[in-house]
Amino acid sequence: MVATRHHTQDYSEPETTPTKALASLKPQYKSRHKGKWAHTPSNLTILWLFISLPLVVWDSGYVLLRPLSMPGGKYHAPWKPYALYATVDYLYGRQAMDENDGFTGAQTFLNVIETAMYVYYLYLLFTRGGQSKAQGRGAPDKRVLGFLGEQRFIEGKSAALATLVAFSAAVMTVSKTVLYCKLCEICQVRDLY
Repeated sequence: MVATRHHTQDYSEPETTPTKALASLKPQYKSRHKGKWAHTPSNLTILWLFISLPLVVWDSGYVLLRPLSMPGGKYHAPWKPYALYATVDYLYGRQAMDENDGFTGAQTFLNVIETAMYVYYLYLLFTRGGQSKAQGRGAPDKRVLGFLGEQRFIEGKSAALATLVAFSAAVMTVSKTVLYCKLCEICQVRDLY
């Protein structure tokens, strides 16, 4: 028996038998979904994907078609804004291509994979999901926003798969952005010397 100072109650010894100790570790909560896992993405996330994915495809087309997509190239017309951008961003310009700098091509290859993952996520969300009738905390007002106010949801194994794919693609997005920013810092330092 163990007693503590200023405590009159005795304490019993803890159970050391593994099976009895594990049996006492029962979950203290009850699921409302009876085993079905659900995912409800933000409408802002869906809107962002519908805006950013065509831009990423456009950017990837420019890089994959170089030098034909560059100024003076056969297919330059859709990428005219890149003529100015390539003067600012060394990695998109002719100099990096002539030096066989492969970073932009490698990043574009990862963009293609990432875009396919986001498209698959949206496919799962719109084909296997539905519209939520519940108006949860923080949900937009359907009467004011119309389509943007409709909350999408997906549940079960499809929800788990969709969430895993979207999370993996988001990790790729963040890691490529950090890597690109670090490379740009290195290029700027190199140009100073």
